[in-house]
Amino acid sequence: MNILIVGGGGREHALAWKVAQSPEVDKLYAVPGSDGISAVAECAPIDVMDFEKLAAFAQEHKVDLTLVGPEQPLVGGIVDFFEKKGLKIFGPSGAAAQIEGSKSFAKALMEKYKIPTSRYQTFTDYKAASGYLQKVGAPIVLKADGLAAGKGVIVALTIEEAEQGLKILMKDKKFAEAGSRVVIEEYLEGEEFSLMALVHGKLVVPLAIAQDHKRAYEGDQGPNTGGMGAYSPVPQIPQTVVAEALRTILEPAAAGLVQEDCPFTGVLYAGLILTEEGPKVIEFNCRFGDPETQVVLPRMESDLVQVIQDIMKGVRPQLSWTDKTAVGTVVAAKGYPGSYAKGEKLGNLDALPEDALLFHAGTKKSGADWLTNGGRVLLVTRLGDNLRDARDAVNRDLEKIRTDAVFFRKDIGHHALEAAAKKA
Repeated sequence: MNILIVGGGGREHALAWKVAQSPEVDKLYAVPGSDGISAVAECAPIDVMDFEKLAAFAQEHKVDLTLVGPEQPLVGGIVDFFEKKGLKIFGPSGAAAQIEGSKSFAKALMEKYKIPTSRYQTFTDYKAASGYLQKVGAPIVLKADGLAAGKGVIVALTIEEAEQGLKILMKDKKFAEAGSRVVIEEYLEGEEFSLMALVHGKLVVPLAIAQDHKRAYEGDQGPNTGGMGAYSPVPQIPQTVVAEALRTILEPAAAGLVQEDCPFTGVLYAGLILTEEGPKVIEFNCRFGDPETQVVLPRMESDLVQVIQDIMKGVRPQLSWTDKTAVGTVVAAKGYPGSYAKGEKLGNLDALPEDALLFHAGTKKSGADWLTNGGRVLLVTRLGDNLRDARDAVNRDLEKIRTDAVFFRKDIGHHALEAAAKKA
């Protein structure tokens, strides 16, 4: 098979790395790809939103299957466009992708199909939203309704923070039109985890769970980011809870989308929180998570290409996983998630040992040097017999490539280690 991956970040590098291992694959392409991805796939500089050029590329290169990494083309309707051209593509239609493209669509779906989530209200009027904040108080969560690259969420612990957050979203338009409609949600407490599933209509096949770390700094301090690292499995989340989440959240969501006449095919990502009342939804995404993909796929022993082919035929595949723990830590540019410089020289990436998995997110090659070219620069994943071993190995690797231009967290997985210490 010839396979095309749409995207050029760390998640797409992990996807390309996994897909390249399949005996099913003759030729692997990535658009736009990256200098990092070019080690495993042939890259072409086509914008992910230029559907006409993407489809022409797929036709010209006799692509048998296209996999889409980022949310923007999915929400924009790339799947509908490809299917009209007779091209096989794994992902949700533009209508089904609204589960990520519009927080209010997702909330209404959950309400209708009795999927457990936080109480909420949606606002397009700043004054009405502000009045509601004064009424309900803090802590509270504010979300830009549209796509905001994982950064349009403000967790406000005080009413002052909430008012400031509302101003950022609705008046300052930090996330442009994504913030013209705002969802204000009840603040939930508990252990968070990510459950991704491969879906085709009502067929839902869960992947191994992961937990990502959204805050920029150690101890879960600082602003929200697109994710500073992740690990899998998540030992403090019992398997019974994962089974409950599948039964009460993912399966009803997939069945609900069928009922709403926009059946979902692709990766349905549920960002979940284990509350005293059981698992509840924080958010849905319509694609592989980033950075969760970079720790979940290294644990998958099955052939991902074969698995996706089975799913698209409505056949339930048997997935197999290693018992090892994967820890992945993001190296970010100084200043991220705010403003940061590009073109800064990175440490010697060749200094990393062979068993360190290196996924490029925002890098560029210049001669023999690797330079920063984004906020999240790269991610290093290690597999270990336990979480501490894997994390220690990652931290040793990162020290070898550390420079003044970047920063990273050393405490990925600390929730699991703290939970284990409490039990002991």
